[in-house]
Amino acid sequence: MTAPAATVSLSAEAPTTGDIAAIARRGARLSISPEVEARILAARAVVDRYAASHVPVYGLTTGLGAGVDTRLAAEDLVAFQRRVPDGRAVGVGPALPREVVRAMMAARIAGMATGGAGVSLPVFAGLVAALNAGVHPVVPALGSIGAADLAPLAHMGRALLGDGEAEFGGTVMPAAEALRRAGLEPLPLAPKDGHAIVVANSLSVGKACLCLEDIERLFGWSLAAVALNFEAFRANVTALDDRALAARPAFGQRAVADRLRALLAGSALLAEGAARRVQDPLSYRCAPQVWGALHHAIGEARAATEIELAGSGDNPVVLASEGLILSHGNFDLTAFVLAWERLGQAMAHAAAATAYRVMKIMSAGLSDLPRFLTPVGAGRAGFGPVQKTVSALEAEIRHLAAPASLAPIPVADGVEDQASLAPGVLAKTEAIIDRLRFLVAIELIVSAQAVELRGVEAALGAGTAEAYRLVRSHVAPLVEDRAQSADFLRLAEVIRTAAPHHGP
Repeated sequence: MTAPAATVSLSAEAPTTGDIAAIARRGARLSISPEVEARILAARAVVDRYAASHVPVYGLTTGLGAGVDTRLAAEDLVAFQRRVPDGRAVGVGPALPREVVRAMMAARIAGMATGGAGVSLPVFAGLVAALNAGVHPVVPALGSIGAADLAPLAHMGRALLGDGEAEFGGTVMPAAEALRRAGLEPLPLAPKDGHAIVVANSLSVGKACLCLEDIERLFGWSLAAVALNFEAFRANVTALDDRALAARPAFGQRAVADRLRALLAGSALLAEGAARRVQDPLSYRCAPQVWGALHHAIGEARAATEIELAGSGDNPVVLASEGLILSHGNFDLTAFVLAWERLGQAMAHAAAATAYRVMKIMSAGLSDLPRFLTPVGAGRAGFGPVQKTVSALEAEIRHLAAPASLAPIPVADGVEDQASLAPGVLAKTEAIIDRLRFLVAIELIVSAQAVELRGVEAALGAGTAEAYRLVRSHVAPLVEDRAQSADFLRLAEVIRTAAPHHGP
């Protein structure tokens, strides 16, 4: 649904995760269709009717959390909404990066556009205007347990009301000044609006959209690293034979093997007798299974995130077609978080296999190549010291992949005794991606060196040859020992910012 000219149009169709990433990272603007405005107005009419009748409605005519038993006076309905973001701006820690704040704002707008929030049109339009103008609230990273990202959204809301700080034009300043420079007025809160701003999981969902873009890009590069290592090791490609994989078609493995075969198309490795062994170590032989599981986990995380983008987790939810406002628990992200926990564990399995292959390609006894891939010989470290970096990265990934979403302590006087800890799960997912990216860069670099030592650089497949050339365009072969940190950083940055061009 992304329109040309760097514009994302919110209409009857929900935005994609790619739309959110384009807004957050590439400055795409949001446009709002008349049908979305009509949806918001219809929901708002229900809110206004409930407010006028003064029946108990959570967050509209009652307090929040443990304060649900407190009825609000009619003259306090607007003032209460102003207190909602103020009282919940309790975040601590470093400020979220600009792209994460933009993703959070875009995800909240997407949620409001469904109509379930019952937000007033001026507040909705003001949030869109702030995002398009580049007013980015300063939001502390820590403070949400994922039962709605209350604290981060409260900091966002305060800034758009003119309090706190915001970044505009690359400079952090008082939020009121940022709004003034952007030509914007503070949000004009009406009943329910303060609650509508904070009662969503927009930080978690926005981060998920960015993580999906990152892991899908990294996944392509990791397959290139697997295939290039296959070439260097002279691995047995029967592990990629679709006939064998079809005998037990576990999630994703046939699709991954198909992509690996495409990367190897035209390689001398495919010739009869090219492999050095009948069976290779499992980190080679089980690559389709391990990366197939990762492929499946990415799809599951994407599906869970798309549900959040297309629906309303607002509590209570406004059902304009029924003329009702209903309390519920749709803000709970258990299913979403379990999908992301699974993805973290799938990345940990891939990280372990990557680390094992890196170690084995350096082993003279296993690879029949010079120890530590040094062409000079004794007295040189070659890639040997890199094994410590690989081991450290893999260990950290394994630690980060441990479940984090279980058993948060109850809050709000025991009323809120269930939470998903979604922001923490997404934060550790980001950290896993960062470390896995370095592992993939290292595997590409050592595999390129091993290809040269094997003398097969002229006999690579179409995709592996392209991956080899890309490595050599950024990293020179290792002859004499040198500091290699810059090599790894440089190639990891290529992987972070560029989609792989090889393969299908």
